[in-house]
Amino acid sequence: MSKLIPSSSLGSNTTTKTARVGVLGLQGDFAEHLRTLRGIGAEAIDVRRPDQLDDIDGLIIPGGESTTIGKLAERYQIIPKLRERVAEGMPVWGTCAGAIFIAKDVPGHPHPIAALMDISVERNAFGRQQESFEADLAVKGIGGKPYHAVFIRAPKITTTGNDVEALATLADGTVVAARQGNLLATSFHPELTPDARRDAVRRAAHRRAPGAQPAYRGFDPGIGASGLLRRRRDPRSEAPRCRPRRRHRWTAPRVH
Repeated sequence: MSKLIPSSSLGSNTTTKTARVGVLGLQGDFAEHLRTLRGIGAEAIDVRRPDQLDDIDGLIIPGGESTTIGKLAERYQIIPKLRERVAEGMPVWGTCAGAIFIAKDVPGHPHPIAALMDISVERNAFGRQQESFEADLAVKGIGGKPYHAVFIRAPKITTTGNDVEALATLADGTVVAARQGNLLATSFHPELTPDARRDAVRRAAHRRAPGAQPAYRGFDPGIGASGLLRRRRDPRSEAPRCRPRRRHRWTAPRVH
C-alpha cells in the first residue's frame, strides 16, 4: 500500500499520486475536515468501517464527543484495526476529542479509547462551552507568525511519555499539541483555522514506500499544527465559536 513521502525524495520521473486521507466519520466535525481536505487537493475518505483503514495513507480523528466516538468505534470493531494500522506506521492525528480517543490515559473516562499515544489527557480542562477560547501559539516546526488556534470545550495534555515531544503550549505552559512518532494530538480544532503554511515542514514521520506523493505537503505528524487543515473564512472575523455546532446526519456502517 502506498504511503505519504516528502516531495524531496521523489525523482523527476516519479509518478505523482494523490494521498488518501481518512477522517473518522462516526461523530463530530468530520464533515468540516473532509471539506477542508478536498479543498486543498487531497482525496478525503469518510471512514466508518474497519476495512477502510487499509485503503488510506493517514487518519484524522475529529473533535466531537469522545464518549460517543469511543462507543461507536468499539461497536463497529474499529479500534483493533486502528491499532494494527498504527503499528504499521500509518499517521494518525487526533484533534480535541480525537486527542482524548488516542491517549493511553484519560482519568475518569469509563468508555473505550484506542490508547495509542503515551500521554495523559484531561477532558473539558478549560471549562464548559462558554469558556471556549482562541489563542495564538508558537508551534515547533512552523516558522513565521503564531498559529491561531480555536479551543472548544478543549482537553489538555497533562503528562507525556519519554518519547513524546511537546509541540505547542499555552502561555501558562499547558501542553496543547504533542507528537509521538507517527501520532499527533492537538487540543484545538485545526479545521477551523485558515493557515497557508502547508509547506512549512516536510520531514518524514514514518517509513514511506515510493510512488505516493501527496497533492498537498501537510499531513505529517512532524508538522504540529501546520496548514493541512485550513478554511477560507477566518473565525476571528466572527463571534467566538461558543455556539452549538451543526449536527450532521450519520449512517451506521455495515459490519461483516
